[in-house]
Amino acid sequence: MISQFIKNLKVYEKDSMVKLLILKGQGKAFCAGGDVVRVVLSINEGHWSFGVSFYKKQLTLDYLLATSTKPLVSLITGIVMGGGAGLSMNSMFRVVTEDTVFAMPEAQIGLFPDVGAAYFLSRLPGFFGEYLGLTGARLDGNEMLACGLATHFVLSKDLLSLENALSEVDSSDTSTISLVIRGFSSKISLKKDSVYRRLETINKCFSRGTVEEILSMLENDHEAANGDNKWIIQAISSMKSASPTSLKVFLKSIREGRRKELKDCLIQEYTIASHMLRSSFNSDFIEGSRAKLFERGKQPKWEPSKMELVSDEFVDQFFEEVDDADWKCLQLPVRENLAITWESKL
Repeated sequence: MISQFIKNLKVYEKDSMVKLLILKGQGKAFCAGGDVVRVVLSINEGHWSFGVSFYKKQLTLDYLLATSTKPLVSLITGIVMGGGAGLSMNSMFRVVTEDTVFAMPEAQIGLFPDVGAAYFLSRLPGFFGEYLGLTGARLDGNEMLACGLATHFVLSKDLLSLENALSEVDSSDTSTISLVIRGFSSKISLKKDSVYRRLETINKCFSRGTVEEILSMLENDHEAANGDNKWIIQAISSMKSASPTSLKVFLKSIREGRRKELKDCLIQEYTIASHMLRSSFNSDFIEGSRAKLFERGKQPKWEPSKMELVSDEFVDQFFEEVDDADWKCLQLPVRENLAITWESKL
């Protein structure tokens, strides 16, 4: 499917009759993520490079979408996670609804938030990106617009009308397209218990230099909180059940991503993921997938099992090139357009 996607995109970019591109899901969900089960099966039944080959195509598609010569509008309703985030968050226009649910829970299966997450999560206000990637917390459409993950909020009942209106646009001018979308947009209202209203506390905790320090700050705030600590309890629980290696790898990835362009982030994420799919230094990805996806609900046996056992030197290995004849560094195509950046809407 990814290969066909790339092929179609190249055709549309060359077609002067095509003024803009619309990306939407088939069914209730936009995209719940890449086919991790198939990747794991291909690794177990064949060779680790099979999974890496799929991953290479996926990241290449993400980059092509981010640098598309035609304005790209993603209509994001329902669940958008993992690989689905790579498709939609790399769009110029990211339209969400009251039914949209966003999350990057990869650390729970021994992987890490990727598909450009080091780039787009690091561009969110303060250290909200660290919070999302380390906890796998879910956001609704209102919160996505507020933090900048989305560019517009449209009620689901108006989505089809918006799509029809966009289909009538005879221009690739981004201001014209934005004006059309704004005509269908609605104001947002953050819930009282929205985690985005806790940004000050999130910044205080997730700005720390290590995962251990972040957890310690969260635990201290949990003890000091007066009834407003449900989100903290969930954050602590999620981080403690995730792969310690994945959490530390992601924290290093997003911190470095703040200083990199999307292309460099994708290349680095490809290297990290290649190590995880290859089981270069541990088998957390295979183990996490077994427990969470194949056996459903089991607690994975992470290796190393504790945060303090995952040294900086151990983490650094994931950022180095794979020493294997079957592996090559990710080569992304040369593109004229630069990837877009994110900013908060509130």
